[in-house]
Amino acid sequence: MARVNVRCWRETYRGLVPDAVLDDPGFVAARERFWTAALTDERFRENRVAVAERDGELVGIAMSGPPLDAGAEWARQLYVLYVHAADHGTGAGPALMEAVVDPEESVALWVADPNPRAQAFYRKHGFVADGTTQVESGVREIRLVRGLPHRR
Repeated sequence: MARVNVRCWRETYRGLVPDAVLDDPGFVAARERFWTAALTDERFRENRVAVAERDGELVGIAMSGPPLDAGAEWARQLYVLYVHAADHGTGAGPALMEAVVDPEESVALWVADPNPRAQAFYRKHGFVADGTTQVESGVREIRLVRGLPHRR
């Protein structure tokens, strides 16, 4: 899962995230620690995690969980959805999203901006920008939401 995470970041965020971050020799180990905690730590017991495989190899990962923002209007947050670039358009992305987010749940996510492919994917699946932005690790992100009553 860590290797998929890192490969997707390198494929997607090159030019948005500093090369020093993407090429850090400890990047995979750091993601391994993240995924170990996400899968085993009691604090994350309400998270849902899914993987996509092709020919016995992981090609995508997804994770959702309760929102971190106590005042959130949505029921879940999509924290991770990555698919190898070579597997874009295969249906892995929608399948991963369905595996971790119930279609009836309200949900929010942060997506890098610019990231036109990902933004188009989420719009196709009913997400709309709510006007909120942030800068996380030097990357501008916009928040997208789906299933909020006043935004349908």
